[in-house]
Amino acid sequence: MLYERWREVAREHATDTALRELATERHWTFAQLASEAERSATSTPDQSVVFPKGNSAEFIFSVLCAWRRQQVICPLEEGQTSPDIRPPPASACLLKTTSATSGAERQVLFTATQLAADPKNIAATMGLRTDWPNLGVISLAHSYGFSNLVLPLLLHGIPLTLAPSPLPEVIRRAAATEPSITLAAVPAMWKVWHEADAIPSNVKLAVSAGAPLPLNLERAVFDGRGLKIHNFYGSTECGGIAYDATETPRSEEALAGSPLQNVELSVGEAGCLIVRGPAVGETYWPEPDATLSDGRFQTSDLVELNDDLVFLRGRAGDLINVAGRKLSPATVEQALLQCPGVSACLVFGVPGPDAARGDVVAACIVASPPRTGDDLRQFLLERLPAWQTPREWWFVDSLTEGQRGKISRAAWRRRFLERVR
Repeated sequence: MLYERWREVAREHATDTALRELATERHWTFAQLASEAERSATSTPDQSVVFPKGNSAEFIFSVLCAWRRQQVICPLEEGQTSPDIRPPPASACLLKTTSATSGAERQVLFTATQLAADPKNIAATMGLRTDWPNLGVISLAHSYGFSNLVLPLLLHGIPLTLAPSPLPEVIRRAAATEPSITLAAVPAMWKVWHEADAIPSNVKLAVSAGAPLPLNLERAVFDGRGLKIHNFYGSTECGGIAYDATETPRSEEALAGSPLQNVELSVGEAGCLIVRGPAVGETYWPEPDATLSDGRFQTSDLVELNDDLVFLRGRAGDLINVAGRKLSPATVEQALLQCPGVSACLVFGVPGPDAARGDVVAACIVASPPRTGDDLRQFLLERLPAWQTPREWWFVDSLTEGQRGKISRAAWRRRFLERVR
């Protein structure tokens, strides 16, 4: 199914440029890419699972060869060790690696139909265009990059330019190869490019996912360049979930956007988001889990659905028990971000002096000019009940870590506890 669809795309766009690899200055038309994939397939090892790696054209060739030979794909980051995977069923087409609640890696199994549904939803919702090639700076192996860059190229004819790195000078040079581009990135990249004044002027569609997009960054880019960065929210298990398609900055950082086309959302009894749709994975592999089955995925994200909008209110495991009352850290974080000078914050529960009364609320704060715990607490008391205000404060220079700009609440909570011992 997938390889036949690719052959249709290659015939339809035969003479158009399909793929550019700036690191080697190579490029292929769709016809050349199809021909190269045919030749490569003859030398592909006969194995049940193929592991495409890296951010080069070889990743694309590996996918096409696997499709032609009806092999299962399990994308990996460069340098990542190939996992020992039990041979999947004949219906399997793709295995995505994700983390279980215990932190152990496991795979999510997708059929060809489920794999094809995600880029279809994304292309239709975001309005991807063949005359706005994707500039590839995010990992092709990650669910975000695979669905937003690799699959739109192979199943919808959206050209792809692969940049060797996300450095500002590289982005400027890479963008210059096309009159108009689509740029999908993560908040940490958008922040660096904005501060370096390196966001290309020919970006027609800007997308941010992988971590929450800070509202102050979204507004700064819009005010400074007139460019709207569209927030995108998804999950490995089900692909794209919500997308902010509006043309002006969001009014609230918790707003993820509206459901993608063909995606149905509801809220479960525990307040967690439930996703249904054709792109939802088949099952976890090799051990199934009730949270993912029958076209339904129950996330750990606490949400509010209002007027076809999705608001993220934290994660179920992050709830703080304050004297028997449950508090979502997002409630406090949203209030703190309204305080002048606070650019980022993270709230969590830590053991208090009286174990019977549960946790006390602690907050890590990034602020400029510097603030004090007393004035922040006073600010919050005008907006929140006293029991919801933090008792412990830690002022830090930054909360983001790594290229994707992820923030780990558990990691910062652990650091906080080590600091105060």
